[in-house]
Amino acid sequence: MDESKIIATYTEGINAVITVVKDMGSQIQSLTGTITHLNEKLVDLESSSAKQAMQIAELEARLNKNSSNSSKPPSGDGYGKKAPKNSREKSGKSTGGQLGHVGKTLEKVQTPNVIVEFKIQKSCDCGCNLEKIESIKKTRQVFDIPKPQMWVTEYVTYDKVCPECGKAHKTEFPDGVTQPTQYGENIQTLLSYFSLHQLIPSARTVEAIRDLTGHSISEGTLANISRILCKKVEGAVTDIKKQIIAAEVVHFDETGMRSEGKTKWMHVASTEALTYYEIHDKRGQQAAQDIGILANFNGTSVHDHWKPYYCFTDCTHAECNAHNLRYLKDIAENYHQYWASEMASLLIEMNRRVKDLKIEGFFEMPKNEIKIWQERYHAIIEKGVVEDADKNHQILNKKGKLMKSKALQLLLKLQNYDLETLAFMYDFNIPFDNNLAERDIRMQKLRQKISGCFRGKDGASVFCRIRSYLSTAKKNGINAMDAIARALKGYPFIPQVR
Repeated sequence: MDESKIIATYTEGINAVITVVKDMGSQIQSLTGTITHLNEKLVDLESSSAKQAMQIAELEARLNKNSSNSSKPPSGDGYGKKAPKNSREKSGKSTGGQLGHVGKTLEKVQTPNVIVEFKIQKSCDCGCNLEKIESIKKTRQVFDIPKPQMWVTEYVTYDKVCPECGKAHKTEFPDGVTQPTQYGENIQTLLSYFSLHQLIPSARTVEAIRDLTGHSISEGTLANISRILCKKVEGAVTDIKKQIIAAEVVHFDETGMRSEGKTKWMHVASTEALTYYEIHDKRGQQAAQDIGILANFNGTSVHDHWKPYYCFTDCTHAECNAHNLRYLKDIAENYHQYWASEMASLLIEMNRRVKDLKIEGFFEMPKNEIKIWQERYHAIIEKGVVEDADKNHQILNKKGKLMKSKALQLLLKLQNYDLETLAFMYDFNIPFDNNLAERDIRMQKLRQKISGCFRGKDGASVFCRIRSYLSTAKKNGINAMDAIARALKGYPFIPQVR
Protein backbone atom coordinates (compact mmCIF):
# COMPACT_ATOMS: atom_id res chain seq x y z
CA MET A 1 0.00 0.00 0.00
CA ASP A 2 1.48 3.29 -1.13
CA GLU A 3 1.25 6.63 0.72
CA SER A 4 -1.80 7.99 -1.20
CA LYS A 5 -3.86 4.89 -0.39
CA ILE A 6 -2.92 5.14 3.29
CA ILE A 7 -4.10 8.82 3.38
CA ALA A 8 -7.31 7.96 1.55
CA THR A 9 -8.08 5.19 4.03
CA TYR A 10 -7.33 7.50 6.93
CA THR A 11 -9.75 10.16 5.65
CA GLU A 12 -12.50 7.52 5.39
CA GLY A 13 -12.45 7.14 9.16
CA ILE A 14 -11.43 4.76 11.90
CA ASN A 15 -13.48 1.82 10.62
CA ALA A 16 -11.68 1.84 7.28
CA VAL A 17 -8.32 1.87 9.07
CA ILE A 18 -9.35 -1.07 11.30
CA THR A 19 -10.42 -3.09 8.26
CA VAL A 20 -7.10 -2.49 6.49
CA VAL A 21 -5.08 -3.36 9.59
CA LYS A 22 -7.03 -6.59 10.07
CA ASP A 23 -6.44 -7.56 6.44
CA MET A 24 -2.74 -6.90 6.83
CA GLY A 25 -2.64 -8.96 10.06
CA SER A 26 -4.23 -11.89 8.25
CA GLN A 27 -1.69 -11.59 5.46
CA ILE A 28 1.19 -11.43 7.95
CA GLN A 29 -0.13 -14.50 9.79
CA SER A 30 -0.43 -16.40 6.53
CA LEU A 31 3.06 -15.43 5.45
CA THR A 32 4.46 -16.33 8.87
CA GLY A 33 2.93 -19.79 8.55
CA THR A 34 4.39 -20.15 5.08
CA ILE A 35 7.83 -19.10 6.31
CA THR A 36 7.62 -21.56 9.22
CA HIS A 37 6.62 -24.36 6.85
CA LEU A 38 9.44 -23.50 4.46
CA ASN A 39 11.94 -23.38 7.31
CA GLU A 40 10.83 -26.82 8.48
CA LYS A 41 11.09 -28.11 4.95
CA LEU A 42 14.56 -26.58 4.62
CA VAL A 43 15.67 -28.31 7.82
CA ASP A 44 14.32 -31.61 6.50
CA LEU A 45 16.09 -31.08 3.18
CA GLU A 46 19.36 -30.22 4.92
CA SER A 47 19.04 -33.32 7.10
CA SER A 48 18.18 -35.46 4.08
CA SER A 49 21.06 -33.95 2.12
CA ALA A 50 23.49 -34.58 4.98
CA LYS A 51 22.23 -38.14 5.31
CA GLN A 52 22.62 -38.71 1.59
CA ALA A 53 26.10 -37.20 1.70
CA MET A 54 27.00 -39.63 4.48
CA GLN A 55 25.54 -42.52 2.50
CA ILE A 56 27.44 -41.45 -0.63
CA ALA A 57 30.65 -41.21 1.38
CA GLU A 58 29.97 -44.66 2.82
CA LEU A 59 29.32 -46.14 -0.63
CA GLU A 60 32.46 -44.51 -2.04
CA ALA A 61 34.40 -45.87 0.93
CA ARG A 62 33.11 -49.36 0.19
CA LEU A 63 34.32 -49.09 -3.38
CA ASN A 64 37.74 -47.99 -2.15
CA LYS A 65 38.10 -50.78 0.43
CA ASN A 66 40.90 -53.28 0.04
CA SER A 67 42.91 -55.55 2.27
CA SER A 68 45.05 -52.65 3.52
CA ASN A 69 42.22 -50.50 4.93
CA SER A 70 39.63 -53.05 6.06
CA SER A 71 39.16 -56.65 7.15
CA LYS A 72 38.77 -57.65 3.52
CA PRO A 73 41.15 -60.52 2.61
CA PRO A 74 43.82 -59.90 -0.05
CA SER A 75 42.13 -62.47 -2.30
CA GLY A 76 39.15 -60.12 -2.57
CA ASP A 77 41.15 -57.19 -3.93
CA GLY A 78 40.90 -58.42 -7.50
CA TYR A 79 43.28 -57.83 -10.38
CA GLY A 80 42.02 -54.34 -11.19
CA LYS A 81 42.96 -52.89 -7.80
CA LYS A 82 46.27 -51.21 -7.19
CA ALA A 83 48.66 -53.22 -5.09
CA PRO A 84 48.30 -51.97 -1.50
CA LYS A 85 51.28 -50.15 -0.06
CA ASN A 86 53.42 -52.14 2.33
CA SER A 87 52.84 -50.89 5.87
CA ARG A 88 56.38 -51.81 6.90
CA GLU A 89 58.80 -48.96 7.29
CA LYS A 90 61.70 -48.77 4.84
CA SER A 91 65.03 -49.80 6.32
CA GLY A 92 67.09 -47.66 3.95
CA LYS A 93 69.00 -50.73 2.76
CA SER A 94 69.14 -51.87 -0.84
CA THR A 95 67.12 -54.91 -1.86
CA GLY A 96 68.69 -58.35 -1.93
CA GLY A 97 71.62 -59.74 0.02
CA GLN A 98 73.48 -57.23 2.17
CA LEU A 99 77.22 -56.62 2.05
CA GLY A 100 79.01 -59.00 4.39
CA HIS A 101 76.08 -61.38 4.88
CA VAL A 102 76.87 -65.07 5.29
CA GLY A 103 76.00 -66.85 2.06
CA LYS A 104 74.84 -70.41 1.59
CA THR A 105 76.17 -72.87 -0.93
CA LEU A 106 75.93 -76.59 -1.63
CA GLU A 107 78.75 -78.06 0.45
CA LYS A 108 80.42 -81.42 -0.18
CA VAL A 109 79.70 -84.21 2.31
CA GLN A 110 82.35 -86.38 3.95
CA THR A 111 80.51 -89.67 3.44
CA PRO A 112 78.76 -89.86 0.06
CA ASN A 113 76.27 -92.69 -0.45
CA VAL A 114 77.89 -93.90 -3.66
CA ILE A 115 81.43 -93.42 -4.97
CA VAL A 116 82.03 -93.90 -8.69
CA GLU A 117 85.74 -93.95 -9.57
CA PHE A 118 87.18 -93.38 -13.01
CA LYS A 119 90.64 -94.95 -12.76
CA ILE A 120 93.47 -94.41 -15.21
CA GLN A 121 94.53 -97.37 -17.36
CA LYS A 122 97.56 -99.30 -16.12
CA SER A 123 99.91 -98.30 -18.93
CA CYS A 124 100.48 -95.30 -21.13
CA ASP A 125 100.21 -95.46 -24.91
CA CYS A 126 103.97 -95.21 -25.00
CA GLY A 127 104.26 -98.44 -23.00
CA CYS A 128 105.19 -96.92 -19.64
CA ASN A 129 103.64 -98.67 -16.56
CA LEU A 130 101.48 -96.18 -14.62
CA GLU A 131 100.46 -98.42 -11.68
CA LYS A 132 103.04 -97.02 -9.28
CA ILE A 133 102.70 -93.40 -10.43
CA GLU A 134 100.95 -91.24 -7.79
CA SER A 135 97.56 -89.89 -8.94
CA ILE A 136 96.19 -86.40 -8.45
CA LYS A 137 92.70 -87.02 -7.04
CA LYS A 138 89.80 -84.71 -7.90
CA THR A 139 86.20 -85.16 -6.81
CA ARG A 140 82.84 -83.77 -7.79
CA GLN A 141 79.59 -84.58 -6.01
CA VAL A 142 76.10 -84.75 -7.51
CA PHE A 143 73.19 -84.41 -5.10
CA ASP A 144 70.07 -86.26 -6.21
CA ILE A 145 67.33 -88.49 -4.87
CA PRO A 146 66.75 -92.09 -5.96
CA LYS A 147 63.82 -92.78 -8.24
CA PRO A 148 60.82 -93.54 -6.00
CA GLN A 149 59.43 -97.04 -6.17
CA MET A 150 56.98 -99.13 -4.20
CA TRP A 151 59.01 -101.46 -1.99
CA VAL A 152 57.17 -104.63 -0.89
CA THR A 153 58.37 -106.54 2.16
CA GLU A 154 56.90 -109.97 2.81
CA TYR A 155 56.92 -111.24 6.39
CA VAL A 156 56.76 -115.01 6.81
CA THR A 157 55.93 -116.82 10.05
CA TYR A 158 56.00 -120.55 10.68
CA ASP A 159 53.93 -122.84 12.88
CA LYS A 160 55.08 -126.26 14.09
CA VAL A 161 53.65 -128.89 16.41
CA CYS A 162 55.95 -131.14 18.43
CA PRO A 163 55.21 -134.74 17.37
CA GLU A 164 56.26 -136.06 20.79
CA CYS A 165 54.23 -133.89 23.20
CA GLY A 166 51.91 -132.01 20.87
CA LYS A 167 53.13 -128.54 21.93
CA ALA A 168 52.50 -125.84 19.30
CA HIS A 169 55.41 -123.60 18.28
CA LYS A 170 54.94 -120.45 16.18
CA THR A 171 56.62 -117.18 15.33
CA GLU A 172 54.86 -113.79 15.40
CA PHE A 173 54.48 -111.04 12.84
CA PRO A 174 56.03 -107.66 13.75
CA ASP A 175 53.90 -105.13 15.61
CA GLY A 176 51.64 -103.25 13.26
CA VAL A 177 51.63 -105.94 10.58
CA THR A 178 48.03 -107.09 11.00
CA GLN A 179 46.62 -107.60 7.49
CA PRO A 180 47.41 -109.89 4.55
CA THR A 181 48.34 -106.75 2.61
CA GLN A 182 48.72 -103.24 3.96
CA TYR A 183 50.61 -99.99 3.48
CA GLY A 184 53.67 -99.32 5.59
CA GLU A 185 54.55 -96.31 7.70
CA ASN A 186 56.75 -94.64 5.08
CA ILE A 187 54.07 -94.45 2.39
CA GLN A 188 51.49 -93.45 5.03
CA THR A 189 53.83 -90.66 6.13
CA LEU A 190 54.31 -89.43 2.57
CA LEU A 191 50.58 -89.51 1.80
CA SER A 192 49.76 -87.65 5.02
CA TYR A 193 52.48 -85.10 4.31
CA PHE A 194 51.11 -84.39 0.83
CA SER A 195 47.45 -84.14 1.81
CA LEU A 196 47.53 -82.70 5.34
CA HIS A 197 50.66 -80.56 5.39
CA GLN A 198 51.12 -79.46 1.78
CA LEU A 199 47.30 -79.43 1.36
CA ILE A 200 47.36 -81.22 -2.00
CA PRO A 201 43.83 -82.41 -2.88
CA SER A 202 43.11 -86.13 -2.51
CA ALA A 203 42.82 -86.81 -6.25
CA ARG A 204 46.13 -85.08 -6.98
CA THR A 205 47.85 -86.85 -4.08
CA VAL A 206 46.76 -90.20 -5.49
CA GLU A 207 47.90 -89.08 -8.95
CA ALA A 208 51.30 -88.00 -7.60
CA ILE A 209 51.91 -91.41 -6.01
CA ARG A 210 50.86 -93.16 -9.22
CA ASP A 211 53.21 -90.97 -11.29
CA LEU A 212 56.09 -91.47 -8.86
CA THR A 213 55.78 -95.19 -8.18
CA GLY A 214 53.38 -96.61 -10.76
CA HIS A 215 51.16 -97.81 -7.90
CA SER A 216 47.49 -96.78 -7.60
CA ILE A 217 46.05 -95.87 -4.20
CA SER A 218 42.38 -95.07 -3.70
CA GLU A 219 41.14 -91.82 -2.18
CA GLY A 220 39.28 -93.92 0.39
CA THR A 221 42.58 -95.40 1.55
CA LEU A 222 43.98 -91.89 1.86
CA ALA A 223 41.01 -90.89 4.05
CA ASN A 224 41.52 -93.98 6.24
CA ILE A 225 45.20 -93.13 6.72
CA SER A 226 44.17 -89.62 7.85
CA ARG A 227 41.82 -91.16 10.43
CA ILE A 228 44.60 -93.43 11.69
CA LEU A 229 46.95 -90.45 12.08
CA CYS A 230 44.17 -88.46 13.77
CA LYS A 231 43.79 -91.20 16.38
CA LYS A 232 47.55 -91.42 16.89
CA VAL A 233 47.90 -87.68 17.69
CA GLU A 234 44.84 -87.45 19.94
CA GLY A 235 46.82 -87.54 23.18
CA ALA A 236 49.37 -85.00 21.92
CA VAL A 237 46.66 -82.55 20.85
CA THR A 238 44.87 -82.93 24.20
CA ASP A 239 48.13 -82.01 25.90
CA ILE A 240 48.57 -79.03 23.55
CA LYS A 241 45.13 -77.77 24.55
CA LYS A 242 45.95 -78.04 28.26
CA GLN A 243 49.21 -76.15 27.80
CA ILE A 244 47.44 -73.35 25.91
CA ILE A 245 44.93 -72.94 28.75
CA ALA A 246 47.86 -72.58 31.16
CA ALA A 247 49.73 -70.04 28.98
CA GLU A 248 50.11 -66.37 29.90
CA VAL A 249 49.24 -64.89 26.48
CA VAL A 250 47.08 -66.63 23.88
CA HIS A 251 45.95 -65.44 20.44
CA PHE A 252 42.38 -66.19 19.29
CA ASP A 253 40.69 -65.99 15.91
CA GLU A 254 38.00 -67.73 13.87
CA THR A 255 37.09 -68.16 10.22
CA GLY A 256 34.24 -69.67 8.26
CA MET A 257 34.70 -73.15 6.76
CA ARG A 258 32.36 -75.14 4.56
CA SER A 259 31.62 -78.62 5.87
CA GLU A 260 28.86 -81.01 4.78
CA GLY A 261 27.28 -78.24 2.72
CA LYS A 262 27.04 -75.85 5.68
CA THR A 263 29.07 -72.92 6.95
CA LYS A 264 30.85 -73.86 10.14
CA TRP A 265 33.57 -72.03 12.05
CA MET A 266 37.16 -72.99 12.57
CA HIS A 267 38.49 -71.54 15.83
CA VAL A 268 42.17 -71.19 16.63
CA ALA A 269 43.97 -70.61 19.91
CA SER A 270 47.73 -70.24 19.61
CA THR A 271 50.96 -69.14 21.22
CA GLU A 272 54.48 -68.87 19.83
CA ALA A 273 54.97 -72.60 20.51
CA LEU A 274 51.46 -74.10 20.42
CA THR A 275 48.48 -74.23 18.05
CA TYR A 276 45.01 -75.65 18.60
CA TYR A 277 42.20 -75.77 16.02
CA GLU A 278 38.62 -76.87 16.48
CA ILE A 279 35.58 -76.78 14.21
CA HIS A 280 32.18 -75.68 15.58
CA ASP A 281 28.72 -74.92 14.24
CA LYS A 282 28.78 -71.48 15.92
CA ARG A 283 31.11 -68.51 15.78
CA GLY A 284 30.55 -66.64 19.03
CA GLN A 285 30.28 -67.17 22.78
CA GLN A 286 28.66 -70.60 22.66
CA ALA A 287 31.47 -71.97 20.51
CA ALA A 288 34.18 -70.61 22.82
CA GLN A 289 32.29 -72.05 25.79
CA ASP A 290 32.05 -75.50 24.22
CA ILE A 291 35.67 -75.57 23.02
CA GLY A 292 36.73 -74.84 26.58
CA ILE A 293 39.93 -72.85 26.17
CA LEU A 294 38.76 -69.26 26.57
CA ALA A 295 36.17 -70.37 29.15
CA ASN A 296 38.95 -71.72 31.40
CA PHE A 297 41.65 -69.19 30.54
CA ASN A 298 42.85 -66.50 32.98
CA GLY A 299 45.79 -65.01 31.11
CA THR A 300 45.69 -62.35 28.38
CA SER A 301 43.65 -63.10 25.26
CA VAL A 302 44.70 -61.25 22.10
CA HIS A 303 41.99 -60.90 19.46
CA ASP A 304 40.14 -58.55 17.16
CA HIS A 305 37.09 -56.53 18.29
CA TRP A 306 34.63 -59.44 17.94
CA LYS A 307 32.42 -58.67 20.96
CA PRO A 308 31.71 -62.27 22.13
CA TYR A 309 35.36 -62.49 23.25
CA TYR A 310 34.59 -59.88 25.90
CA CYS A 311 31.93 -62.14 27.45
CA PHE A 312 34.78 -63.99 29.16
CA THR A 313 35.84 -61.93 32.15
CA ASP A 314 38.27 -64.26 33.95
CA CYS A 315 40.99 -63.21 31.51
CA THR A 316 42.27 -59.82 30.43
CA HIS A 317 41.94 -58.72 26.82
CA ALA A 318 44.20 -57.08 24.24
CA GLU A 319 43.06 -55.62 20.91
CA CYS A 320 44.75 -56.32 17.58
CA ASN A 321 46.32 -53.06 16.42
CA ALA A 322 46.90 -54.37 12.90
CA HIS A 323 43.12 -54.17 12.56
CA ASN A 324 43.10 -50.69 14.09
CA LEU A 325 45.74 -49.47 11.63
CA ARG A 326 43.66 -50.71 8.71
CA TYR A 327 40.53 -49.02 10.04
CA LEU A 328 42.44 -45.78 10.62
CA LYS A 329 43.75 -45.91 7.07
CA ASP A 330 40.16 -46.31 5.85
CA ILE A 331 39.05 -43.19 7.75
CA ALA A 332 42.02 -41.18 6.51
CA GLU A 333 41.77 -42.24 2.85
CA ASN A 334 38.02 -42.52 2.34
CA TYR A 335 36.58 -40.02 4.82
CA HIS A 336 39.48 -37.54 4.72
CA GLN A 337 39.81 -37.06 8.48
CA TYR A 338 43.29 -36.00 9.54
CA TRP A 339 43.14 -37.34 13.11
CA ALA A 340 43.16 -40.92 11.80
CA SER A 341 46.61 -40.50 10.24
CA GLU A 342 47.86 -38.97 13.48
CA MET A 343 46.54 -41.89 15.52
CA ALA A 344 48.05 -44.45 13.14
CA SER A 345 51.43 -42.71 13.35
CA LEU A 346 51.18 -42.61 17.15
CA LEU A 347 50.44 -46.34 17.44
CA ILE A 348 53.35 -47.18 15.13
CA GLU A 349 55.62 -44.86 17.14
CA MET A 350 54.50 -46.51 20.39
CA ASN A 351 55.24 -49.96 19.00
CA ARG A 352 58.69 -48.86 17.81
CA ARG A 353 59.44 -47.47 21.26
CA VAL A 354 58.39 -50.71 22.97
CA LYS A 355 60.65 -52.70 20.61
CA ASP A 356 63.58 -50.37 21.34
CA LEU A 357 63.09 -50.75 25.10
CA LYS A 358 63.02 -54.53 24.75
CA ILE A 359 66.30 -54.46 22.82
CA GLU A 360 67.81 -52.29 25.56
CA GLY A 361 66.85 -54.94 28.13
CA PHE A 362 63.82 -53.28 29.71
CA PHE A 363 60.85 -55.42 30.81
CA GLU A 364 58.42 -52.53 31.19
CA MET A 365 57.99 -48.90 30.20
CA PRO A 366 58.71 -46.17 32.78
CA LYS A 367 55.51 -44.85 34.41
CA ASN A 368 56.17 -41.21 33.49
CA GLU A 369 56.66 -42.17 29.84
CA ILE A 370 53.42 -44.18 29.84
CA LYS A 371 51.57 -41.08 31.04
CA ILE A 372 52.94 -39.01 28.15
CA TRP A 373 51.85 -41.60 25.58
CA GLN A 374 48.39 -41.82 27.17
CA GLU A 375 47.95 -38.05 27.02
CA ARG A 376 48.90 -37.96 23.34
CA TYR A 377 46.55 -40.86 22.62
CA HIS A 378 43.51 -39.25 24.26
CA ALA A 379 44.33 -35.81 22.83
CA ILE A 380 44.07 -37.23 19.31
CA ILE A 381 40.73 -38.85 20.18
CA GLU A 382 39.39 -35.50 21.44
CA LYS A 383 40.63 -33.79 18.29
CA GLY A 384 39.00 -36.50 16.22
CA VAL A 385 35.61 -36.05 17.87
CA VAL A 386 35.69 -32.33 17.05
CA GLU A 387 36.85 -32.95 13.47
CA ASP A 388 34.17 -35.56 12.89
CA ALA A 389 31.45 -33.27 14.29
CA ASP A 390 32.54 -30.51 11.88
CA LYS A 391 32.38 -32.84 8.89
CA ASN A 392 29.23 -34.79 9.77
CA HIS A 393 25.86 -33.24 10.67
CA GLN A 394 23.85 -34.60 13.56
CA ILE A 395 21.46 -36.99 11.79
CA LEU A 396 18.70 -39.07 13.33
CA ASN A 397 17.81 -42.49 12.00
CA LYS A 398 14.26 -43.79 11.52
CA LYS A 399 14.03 -44.67 15.21
CA GLY A 400 14.99 -41.15 16.22
CA LYS A 401 18.44 -42.12 17.48
CA LEU A 402 21.54 -40.16 16.57
CA MET A 403 23.43 -41.80 13.71
CA LYS A 404 27.13 -42.27 14.36
CA SER A 405 29.56 -41.88 11.50
CA LYS A 406 32.08 -44.64 10.91
CA ALA A 407 34.82 -42.34 12.15
CA LEU A 408 32.95 -41.64 15.39
CA GLN A 409 32.37 -45.36 15.94
CA LEU A 410 36.11 -45.97 15.67
CA LEU A 411 36.86 -43.03 17.97
CA LEU A 412 34.50 -44.38 20.61
CA LYS A 413 36.07 -47.83 20.33
CA LEU A 414 39.56 -46.40 20.80
CA GLN A 415 38.31 -44.38 23.75
CA ASN A 416 36.29 -47.09 25.49
CA TYR A 417 38.85 -49.83 24.87
CA ASP A 418 41.99 -47.80 25.49
CA LEU A 419 43.46 -50.28 27.98
CA GLU A 420 42.98 -53.14 25.54
CA THR A 421 44.35 -51.12 22.61
CA LEU A 422 47.48 -50.06 24.50
CA ALA A 423 47.99 -53.37 26.33
CA PHE A 424 51.25 -53.94 24.42
CA MET A 425 52.63 -50.79 26.04
CA TYR A 426 51.65 -51.74 29.59
CA ASP A 427 52.91 -55.32 29.39
CA PHE A 428 55.84 -56.19 27.13
CA ASN A 429 54.72 -59.84 26.99
CA ILE A 430 51.63 -58.76 25.04
CA PRO A 431 52.15 -58.30 21.28
CA PHE A 432 51.10 -55.29 19.23
CA ASP A 433 48.78 -57.30 16.99
CA ASN A 434 47.01 -60.63 16.53
CA ASN A 435 48.99 -61.60 13.44
CA LEU A 436 50.09 -64.88 15.01
CA ALA A 437 46.53 -66.25 15.09
CA GLU A 438 45.82 -64.86 11.63
CA ARG A 439 48.92 -66.59 10.23
CA ASP A 440 47.96 -69.84 11.92
CA ILE A 441 44.48 -69.77 10.43
CA ARG A 442 45.55 -68.64 6.95
CA MET A 443 46.73 -72.08 5.84
CA GLN A 444 43.40 -73.60 6.79
CA LYS A 445 41.64 -71.10 4.51
CA LEU A 446 44.09 -72.04 1.79
CA ARG A 447 43.01 -75.67 2.11
CA GLN A 448 39.41 -74.63 1.50
CA LYS A 449 40.39 -72.59 -1.57
CA ILE A 450 42.28 -75.55 -3.00
CA SER A 451 39.95 -78.42 -2.17
CA GLY A 452 36.60 -76.83 -1.37
CA CYS A 453 34.42 -78.01 1.49
CA PHE A 454 34.81 -81.04 3.75
CA ARG A 455 32.32 -83.63 2.55
CA GLY A 456 32.70 -86.32 5.21
CA LYS A 457 31.04 -86.10 8.60
CA ASP A 458 34.32 -86.06 10.51
CA GLY A 459 36.58 -84.60 7.79
CA ALA A 460 36.88 -81.14 9.33
CA SER A 461 37.51 -82.50 12.84
CA VAL A 462 40.20 -84.88 11.58
CA PHE A 463 41.85 -82.05 9.66
CA CYS A 464 41.78 -79.69 12.67
CA ARG A 465 43.33 -82.21 15.05
CA ILE A 466 46.15 -83.19 12.70
CA ARG A 467 46.87 -79.57 11.76
CA SER A 468 47.02 -78.67 15.47
CA TYR A 469 49.73 -81.30 15.87
CA LEU A 470 51.68 -80.36 12.73
CA SER A 471 51.57 -76.60 13.39
CA THR A 472 52.79 -77.11 16.96
CA ALA A 473 55.58 -79.43 15.77
CA LYS A 474 56.73 -76.86 13.20
CA LYS A 475 56.80 -74.11 15.85
CA ASN A 476 59.10 -76.32 17.91
CA GLY A 477 61.55 -77.05 15.10
CA ILE A 478 60.21 -80.50 14.16
CA ASN A 479 59.71 -80.92 10.42
CA ALA A 480 56.35 -82.23 9.28
CA MET A 481 57.62 -85.53 7.83
CA ASP A 482 59.38 -86.44 11.08
CA ALA A 483 56.36 -85.39 13.16
CA ILE A 484 54.01 -87.58 11.09
CA ALA A 485 56.41 -90.53 11.14
CA ARG A 486 56.76 -90.32 14.92
CA ALA A 487 53.00 -90.25 15.37
CA LEU A 488 52.43 -93.24 13.09
CA LYS A 489 55.10 -95.19 15.01
CA GLY A 490 53.16 -94.50 18.22
CA TYR A 491 55.26 -91.83 19.92
CA PRO A 492 54.05 -88.42 18.67
CA PHE A 493 55.88 -85.22 19.48
CA ILE A 494 54.52 -83.58 22.63
CA PRO A 495 55.90 -80.09 23.34
CA GLN A 496 57.22 -79.26 26.77
CA VAL A 497 56.66 -75.50 26.91
CA ARG A 498 57.93 -73.76 30.01
